[in-house]
Amino acid sequence: MVILITGASVGFGAASARKFVANGHKVILLARRLEKLEALQKELGGEENAQIIACDVCDTARIESALANLAQDFKQIDVLLNNAGLALGLQSADEANIADWEEMIQTNVLALVRLTRLLLPQMVARKKGHIINIGSIAGRYPYPGGNVYGATKAFVRQFSLNLRADLYDKHIRVSNIEPGLSGGSEFSLVRFKGDEKLANAVYEGTKPLLPEDIAEAIFWVATLPSHINVNTIELMPTIQAPAALNVHKQ
Repeated sequence: MVILITGASVGFGAASARKFVANGHKVILLARRLEKLEALQKELGGEENAQIIACDVCDTARIESALANLAQDFKQIDVLLNNAGLALGLQSADEANIADWEEMIQTNVLALVRLTRLLLPQMVARKKGHIINIGSIAGRYPYPGGNVYGATKAFVRQFSLNLRADLYDKHIRVSNIEPGLSGGSEFSLVRFKGDEKLANAVYEGTKPLLPEDIAEAIFWVATLPSHINVNTIELMPTIQAPAALNVHKQ
């Protein structure tokens, strides 16, 4: 299979790339930071296994051009892993930065739907394809400060289900992976805009999910027999519960 992974340079994306390549598949790595992509490409065995698209996931025109110029072995994309996304801030809605809200909508919603729409026609034409979206438990369970981030992930969940309604007779699978508290990535560092103290405090005294855990779920969903569609998977670490999203800290 050929898997296009957005947000591929770190976290869930990088872990997924490693998992797929280790099992004989090819990956297209899309992220902004060229140096991280080049390092990951080298780790994965070079251009034979991994191609790079270094750009912002919101730059649909540049992505379309880059896809057209991929090596022949990478042109037919079997799986789109819509992993790129971000949370910004944890302020109450009345105090939140409107620019942060707009950036979350731009990245988590608009970029995702544009890339999905870009790739779907080729999948439908081949009667083969799988869209895997990375949602969040924030799309199901509200929490203080989650406001627009949670709303974008609720969109991802409903968009995934509605894609299935459109594509059930076209041999296209759609899955939504919804992780809970997850560490080992830059998620909280981005949310708190580089404040390492605040970011680290999120995970103190906990054992969160790790990128490798999410990659296992993604890989399992993607490699099931083609007659099986996993609509949604919700994952939480054992120390977290959906009752008020409690997190046990020692």
